[in-house]
Amino acid sequence: MESATTLTTLVILFPLLGFLINGLIGLSSDSFREKKTLIGTIANLAVFIPFAIAVYFFLNMGQGAAPVFAELFTWIEVGSFSVDIAYQLDQLSIVMMLVVTGVGFLIHLYSIGYMWGDEGYWKFFAFLNLFIFAMLNLVMADNLLLLFLGWEGVGLCSYLLIGFWYEDMANAAAGSKAFWYNRVGDFAFLVAMFLTFQYVGSLDFDMVLGNLDAIPADGKFWIGLLMFIGATGKSAQIPLFVWLPDAMAGPTSVSALIHAATMVTSGIYLISRMSEMFVMAPEVMMIIAVIGALTAFVAATIAITQNDIKRVLAYSTVSQLGYMFLALGSGAFTAAMFHVVTHAFFKACLFLGSGSVIHAMEHVEHGLHNEGKDVHFDPQDMRFMGGLKEYMPSTYKTFLLATIAIAGIPPLAGFFSKDEILAFTFNAGFGEFAGSLYLILWGIGIITAFLTAFYMFRLTFGTFNGEFKLPEKISEAAGGEKFLHESPKTMTIPLWTLGGLSVVGGFLGVPNFLLATFTHHEEHINLLHNWLHNVTADFGLTLSHATEWMLMGISIVIAVAGVYSAYRMYGSGATESSDAKLSDWFGGLYQTWKEKYNLDELYEGVVVDPIVRMSDKGLAKFDMKIVDGVVNTVGGVVRLFGSVFRYTQTGVTSSYALAFILGVILILSMLIL
Repeated sequence: MESATTLTTLVILFPLLGFLINGLIGLSSDSFREKKTLIGTIANLAVFIPFAIAVYFFLNMGQGAAPVFAELFTWIEVGSFSVDIAYQLDQLSIVMMLVVTGVGFLIHLYSIGYMWGDEGYWKFFAFLNLFIFAMLNLVMADNLLLLFLGWEGVGLCSYLLIGFWYEDMANAAAGSKAFWYNRVGDFAFLVAMFLTFQYVGSLDFDMVLGNLDAIPADGKFWIGLLMFIGATGKSAQIPLFVWLPDAMAGPTSVSALIHAATMVTSGIYLISRMSEMFVMAPEVMMIIAVIGALTAFVAATIAITQNDIKRVLAYSTVSQLGYMFLALGSGAFTAAMFHVVTHAFFKACLFLGSGSVIHAMEHVEHGLHNEGKDVHFDPQDMRFMGGLKEYMPSTYKTFLLATIAIAGIPPLAGFFSKDEILAFTFNAGFGEFAGSLYLILWGIGIITAFLTAFYMFRLTFGTFNGEFKLPEKISEAAGGEKFLHESPKTMTIPLWTLGGLSVVGGFLGVPNFLLATFTHHEEHINLLHNWLHNVTADFGLTLSHATEWMLMGISIVIAVAGVYSAYRMYGSGATESSDAKLSDWFGGLYQTWKEKYNLDELYEGVVVDPIVRMSDKGLAKFDMKIVDGVVNTVGGVVRLFGSVFRYTQTGVTSSYALAFILGVILILSMLIL
């Protein structure tokens, strides 16, 4: 127990130390800022060591083993309210620790090469370490308040990292947008904690989950709904998902960290951690499933129309998160966590691959500038790319592996996790509550699976196939191909590692029916289900093996159809002409997708503009007349009395002595009378 506490402390301490060392020394020492190898080494070790400790915990904690608690000290104690800085190590938290530190370390390693020429190199790594520190507090906390501390911490770090290149006002605005949208969800989560404490008298997970009977049915509904609203902010679901695509303003490794391994998985983790409560509120689970399915579909349709390589991946993340919430709402908590793991592998690989492409395109622009050519283009726009597989073989091969994985092609990682989500959704269609609705949601999930395969291969073909398009777009860019090159080893090694995990990661959750069909033994070969079975409150599958085979076959056919359709339209790398065909086919609908359903404009018109007008016409006058008026009045009264009493300050000693004597007489008179 003592060793577990020590190791847990080290897991939390190392990222914090990395932040303090690189942040404080970098802030005060110009010479330290130039030691980039040292800065990168410190930051990477600050994440790799916790990863090694997480592996140790994983190897030494058996399936079904009791959780280990590490209590460091009392944080808050007021009356009957007491909260400790304490951590809970169980099967669920260890899975998240491995994802956060494992994928996080690869992103840190990649960032050494990607951010090498940036002036804020030291600051960037300090913020990355702080991000990991906050996320580890979130997933390891043994109570809701400490989880909320990490929850707010990742929100702060996302603001700092999305707006890292703050000199560009668009980047600063994107950071602010992420911050404010998350505050909406965070407020709902805060109210959910208040209600939880009101009913249970504690925020510790074991106390809350052990006393669910103390919470009335309507209390479970409101607590669950408010927690879900909080999750829609962090995990980018309708209606609060619009901040996530704008988060692409940050460096690409930040996008990978936020989208793949950390912040956006917070909501899925929270609901999985509280799954025993959510299964007692079927209405909330239905809402979660509906919002998840709609988010998955809406984001997928927008992704089809985007040309910015990172924005396609951003909407892909929103869509995949929708799948995870569809799983949560269908009672497939383990399947949702399974997709969190596989998604971390292939989405981190895709984002880092896009960063490698952007890195190469920026090198082309700089090279042309050095030749005296006045060439300007968007290095993230895939319409300027094409033919890159010839120049960037490692980036292309790993990007292709991750694309196959997210498209749901067997036997890569995304196939198994996505198929399990769809199977559980179909299974919920035969349940007692809202069965027909879940069958409709399954249909939406199937359509979204086709769209996912289509837009991801559109992206891959448009970026890597065909001819290099830049010389066609900009005549001065002729000869720019010679500046294209593969990224350095610090960037390609993480790509190959994540690409490999995208291939084999799905075998963590091989469905049980595959073996049972041939051996006629109902053995549980799904490793992740076996690992998490005593932590999450999964609904069991009641489908026959024949039905499960049919559903798997449908998933494969849909994914292959999406890939084939994308190949027929975009296989030659002709992005713009194929997009024009799609626009002709879908007409106004395509334009709606391209304009992102005008959700940003809707929020501006309905929420932002009225608040701004009210502030200008009402609050501004209140501030000037009332607030400033009170302050000015107090100041004026003080000045008035000061101007009167200053005449008593003559500097004559006898006058002061007389005043002293009169004061003594006055006080004695009051005491006597």
